[in-house]
Amino acid sequence: MSHNIEIKEGAFIVADVHYSQRRPEFLEFLKEIHSKKLQPSQLILMGDIFDALFGGVSYTKKANHEAIKLLNEISLNIEIIYLEGNHDFRLKNIFKNVKVFTISKQPLEVNYKNKKVLLAHGDIESPLGYRIYTWVIRNPVVLFILSFIDWMFGHLILKKLNSYLNKKEDCREFLNLEEFMMKRLVDKYSCDYFIEGHFHQNKTIKFKKFNYTNLAAFACNQRYFIVKSSQELELIEVIFSQKGV
Repeated sequence: MSHNIEIKEGAFIVADVHYSQRRPEFLEFLKEIHSKKLQPSQLILMGDIFDALFGGVSYTKKANHEAIKLLNEISLNIEIIYLEGNHDFRLKNIFKNVKVFTISKQPLEVNYKNKKVLLAHGDIESPLGYRIYTWVIRNPVVLFILSFIDWMFGHLILKKLNSYLNKKEDCREFLNLEEFMMKRLVDKYSCDYFIEGHFHQNKTIKFKKFNYTNLAAFACNQRYFIVKSSQELELIEVIFSQKGV
């Protein structure tokens, strides 16, 4: 779906931060943008920026209040494009000056130097069971009920969720990635570039119909990407934050 968005030279692209108290690096990254130590022309957030941020669930908003405040202040000066992920959704009322795109609006069609680029968090084109789950968990009535039950039990549900997420391994290699993406995407989309996160692989594959890039996860080693064109580079190059390895 096209929204007449142009990717700007010098834009920062960030995927799968999974920001939480145990991963404070993203907060420092935002502070450097806020102070103009880093000066992206545009900030593109590819989903799962927060480990748990659900619109309508006030506990998750409170837990992430500092990063939310910084993003809202940055959005007054820099265009921010935010593709919701499976860990962060129903965000429009949280980030009022940010261009937020739900899973139903992904892949998002944008332009870069007359090239057609599709952006997605990466949880599109999933099995039916997962699609039903994504609809249920994003339903405002369901979220209200879960939030109320969680509040009644002293936020036990969300604390258990945080405990589970803290133990999750986010940086595993996805075996047979090319074959998987061939079956999942190639016959369904036509573009110049297809860029997504979700799988945390930091790999580019050249298919006949488009160049596919699965972005590295900021959560793994604080990588982010900067849009930069040259004869040697294909749209984006990896940039490491100061704490990256």
